[in-house]
Amino acid sequence: MDIFETLKQRRLLLDITQQDLADFSGIGLRTIRQLEAGKGNPSVETLSRLLDVLGMEIDIRVKKPKNV
Repeated sequence: MDIFETLKQRRLLLDITQQDLADFSGIGLRTIRQLEAGKGNPSVETLSRLLDVLGMEIDIRVKKPKNV
């Protein structure tokens, strides 16, 4: 499951409409629809605002390649 599917599933679990998410986050409804459709490349700020509304966090881990 990719990050956008995860966001959509969390939104549905919280019973929040796309319009609600747009209103609460200040992100445009069109942008939210595109992201949930797997289109677009949101900025870190946009993603952060969406995750904040959904009660989620970003966890980024950097790993060394196995060959090194």
